[in-house]
Amino acid sequence: MWLDHTVVDFPPTEFALDDPNGLLAAGGDLTPEWLVEAYQRGVFPWYSDDQPILWWSPSPRCVVIPQNFRIGRTLRKVLRRGTFSVTFDQAFPEVIEACRAPRADETGTWITDEMCDAYIDMHHQGFAHSVEVWRDGQLAGGLYGIALGRVFFGESMFHRETDASKVAFVHLVRQLELWGCPLIDCQVSNPHLSSLGAVEMCRKDFEQLLADGVKQPPFPQPWKLSWTYG
Repeated sequence: MWLDHTVVDFPPTEFALDDPNGLLAAGGDLTPEWLVEAYQRGVFPWYSDDQPILWWSPSPRCVVIPQNFRIGRTLRKVLRRGTFSVTFDQAFPEVIEACRAPRADETGTWITDEMCDAYIDMHHQGFAHSVEVWRDGQLAGGLYGIALGRVFFGESMFHRETDASKVAFVHLVRQLELWGCPLIDCQVSNPHLSSLGAVEMCRKDFEQLLADGVKQPPFPQPWKLSWTYG
């Protein structure tokens, strides 16, 4: 289905394709209005420079339930060492630029210039947030995503030092748990997310949690980290 650029009108998510898993629509814009409408329905953009904007709603859905999250023994050791410091929303443009850099085994990136500009705009409007991990004043890792109501939608993470992205993730999950977050959407499962405690959930259960979560009051602004390990 092609979307009208002038109207935010996504088809029901049950119309998403099975092959490829979750492709729902093409076209539209990356304005805040489009993105807010999409995310609150469990739909997100994912495409490359040579494609129209593609909108996805895969099933099963990769999620983290903060109250069920457990920190593994190895990561606890990393946190105890205190090698890294962590902040929120102090370097959003730098984090998204680091996330869009090609990985060692890749030649390109799905975070297009258009998408980068759109999420920086969402950050300025208070919807998009970043977690930064620092070592000796240098950015060692981080992640970014979208917050609507009490739901966080993770977009991408990166590391320049071993375990830095995991440290970012732990601080995000624990802080969101303190703020009463019922759901972190991780979109599509991969081994890294699974190692961090992400699980898969059917579309029906995901959309129920999502609908309840986005109706709740938003997270406190500005974002400030109060959780500490230990």
